[in-house]
Amino acid sequence: MSLTISDIVGLFESKGDAQYDGEPVTQLEHALQSAHLAEQAGAGSALIAASLLHDLGHLLHDFGGTPTQQGLDDLHQYRCLPFLRALFGPATLEPIRLHVDAKRFLCAREPGYLEALSPDSKRSLALQGGVFSDAQAQAFEALPFAGDAVELRRWDDSAKSADADMPGLAHFVRHLELCAAEHQRAVA
Repeated sequence: MSLTISDIVGLFESKGDAQYDGEPVTQLEHALQSAHLAEQAGAGSALIAASLLHDLGHLLHDFGGTPTQQGLDDLHQYRCLPFLRALFGPATLEPIRLHVDAKRFLCAREPGYLEALSPDSKRSLALQGGVFSDAQAQAFEALPFAGDAVELRRWDDSAKSADADMPGLAHFVRHLELCAAEHQRAVA
């Protein structure tokens, strides 16, 4: 089943008020903060859309609560891709797919990164395969869109502020629409 942009908005409106696992923000607040940080950094619409949608997979399952506290990796970075593939191209989808591996990469390559992760991010890291080995980190670096995934990961890590001031969902829908239109032109 493919989602439309209206479906995505509906998901955020109906399920976005769920608490973001172990953080002081909801799923929607986290998504909006991530997209806002991307926009402030001058990212293009594809990466802003990826930032908004990177955790959409959390809204597409019925595991309830905090899956990591149940010892479960919900594979959210993959879960959303089949639903988004008809709408968006690789410049949006690949950073979403790779943002968990970007965390594993940064833990391997950046001193202090692992220690700075939130408790839930550390718990999910263990479930997601742990810190990359040197060979895994090298393989990740060579992937197309790895750099975008690392940028997305940094915004993801910073998008957990209670009471942050940012635009609402309607502001970011235009980036979704621009990416969807570009993807339709590319596949036509």
